[in-house]
Amino acid sequence: MSENLNPFAIAQAQLDEAAKVLGLDRDMHAFLRQPQREFHFTIPVKMDDGSTKTFQGFRVQYSDARGPAKGGIRFHPDETIDTVRALAAWMTWKTAVADIPLGGGKGGVVCNPREMSPGELERLSRGYMRNIARYVGLFQDSPAPDVNTNPQIMAWMLDEYETIMGHREPGVITGKPLPLGGSAGRGPATAMGGMYTIREAAKVVGMDLKGAKVAIQGFGNVGSYAAKLIQEMFGAKVIAVSDEFGGIFNGDGLDYHTVAQHLANTGKVINLPGSEPISNKDLLELDVDILIPAAIENQLTAQNANNIKAKIIAELANGPTTPEADDIFESKGIYVIPDFLCNAGGVTVSYFEMVQNAYQFYWSEAMVNERLDNKMTTAFQAVNTMAQEKKVYTRVAAYLVAVSRVAEAVRLRGWV
Repeated sequence: MSENLNPFAIAQAQLDEAAKVLGLDRDMHAFLRQPQREFHFTIPVKMDDGSTKTFQGFRVQYSDARGPAKGGIRFHPDETIDTVRALAAWMTWKTAVADIPLGGGKGGVVCNPREMSPGELERLSRGYMRNIARYVGLFQDSPAPDVNTNPQIMAWMLDEYETIMGHREPGVITGKPLPLGGSAGRGPATAMGGMYTIREAAKVVGMDLKGAKVAIQGFGNVGSYAAKLIQEMFGAKVIAVSDEFGGIFNGDGLDYHTVAQHLANTGKVINLPGSEPISNKDLLELDVDILIPAAIENQLTAQNANNIKAKIIAELANGPTTPEADDIFESKGIYVIPDFLCNAGGVTVSYFEMVQNAYQFYWSEAMVNERLDNKMTTAFQAVNTMAQEKKVYTRVAAYLVAVSRVAEAVRLRGWV
């Protein structure tokens, strides 16, 4: 039987397994399997050629039991409501495992931003916010950047929200430019948080990170920062990276600055002088110590899991591994740092940004990173301890920690 690669079905299957181990009440389980609310809407945008194009948008608020919903907005031609639902669910577990007082949400627009001018993107961004303005806010739901969105897009959305509401509320959006109330350290936060979990996982498996071989799938914001930080912080050797156009390999290591400059010049990592071409498929199966999927969902499946040779898989992407692949990794003894733990650095620093916005006092990047390290290390230890105590795989352990916290909040509120 072929795998079900629907991301929301995968998210539900992962919850189901955790519910079974927790002995979760049937009614609570049913409540947690579905989003609390979701919005579907159309966004008419005047294009530069004078035509009007209609885009489909979504916002899912999966849970606000522990606090306001939190989650990014993606602009992608293949966006679907089930992807947004899954990401909102994973964000719910992510904020819970990081133990920050937020819930989970996500948004998306079906569009190809590569084919749009800056003016068209601004009109789309403002149109998106006009549709959700009544349902978001510092104490309701705070969006953030995600795939193909950035601080400038967040600035347009923030301005549109404040124009509609007639008052300043910088905390309605995180991942903003620094002059508009953004937080120091937000850019590299997802990758930085991942580095802290990799450091802790290396202690568990007895790996020396100095000289460790690393392959990174995805060289966008998160993957590129991961390549930079894992070299600078630990002296690891990144031997392969890739983007949507293909990958590059050098067994002696790829210098981050050289790759980044080549990407800036050409728009792609491929054809870097001194490197060999490698496909995204082959990159995943390299003989490395650490594999970092930092691209999109469903990259590690039953089809390739038996070929994975890494000792640690650090999931900086959301949903890169299917349940069938997880079973294979567990049997092979591969240590997986599950996505909603590994990549929780971004939402944690977004939470720090909301806190700074709320009392209008801003922290240094050193303070942000110190507090991020503390949060990520504590979260990792909670998950690793749960895995050992319950004798379950790390992803199940992360769900046990997160789901129990959300369920407790739901019970205390008297919802179920």
